[in-house]
Amino acid sequence: MSGRILVVEDSEELAEGIRHNLEIEGYLVRIAPTGPAAIRAVGNEAPDLMILDLMLPGKDGFQVLKELRQAGHRFPVIILTARGEEVDKVRGFRLDADQYVTKPFGLLELLERVRALLRRRDQAIRPMPAAPVRFADIEVDPGARTVTKDGQRVAVTPRAFDLLLAMIEQEGRVLTRQQLLRDVWGHVHEVTTRTVDSHISELRQKLEDDAAAPRHIHTVWKIGYRFER
Repeated sequence: MSGRILVVEDSEELAEGIRHNLEIEGYLVRIAPTGPAAIRAVGNEAPDLMILDLMLPGKDGFQVLKELRQAGHRFPVIILTARGEEVDKVRGFRLDADQYVTKPFGLLELLERVRALLRRRDQAIRPMPAAPVRFADIEVDPGARTVTKDGQRVAVTPRAFDLLLAMIEQEGRVLTRQQLLRDVWGHVHEVTTRTVDSHISELRQKLEDDAAAPRHIHTVWKIGYRFER
């Protein structure tokens, strides 16, 4: 399998070890030792996948990921860090990280995660409706990946957009958090159901007239969520 991978890691020894093993697998690998260097590297040539450490000089991994997602870069990101707290995992997934690997880790495990994410990137997860979907004063355009409310563009994260599409496609059906994890995140085991709730909250805050009394994205107690136009 081929692909361009950016390794963002300030430990030269670890970065070179990861590079060596990835190159054996046939990947083209570039290393960025700092947060600003990672931003510049993506600007020069967007990778197919990024392995991103959190503890970086210049800008930490959270800042790097936030800037890249806000700039529209949607390539898969594996967070690589010594931290193991759930709050850090939720924060990373909230910024649309794809997977989370805690140091120390096995290189075979990391390589398999890379392969799985690149396979998923190359596959169509599900067909998207061709025409824009309209409800109330909201329009969702799957092709352009845009959302507008009352004619004004609404900025939503890429993962929140995928979550909204998944719910629209199953309009009227109750979707469990586990089902949404499978359909939107690929059901990687590091993603918690709190991550789904966080993205639902984002959608309600940005799309509902009253997030506390939603008209479209309903909570089904102890089960999950249901979308209604």
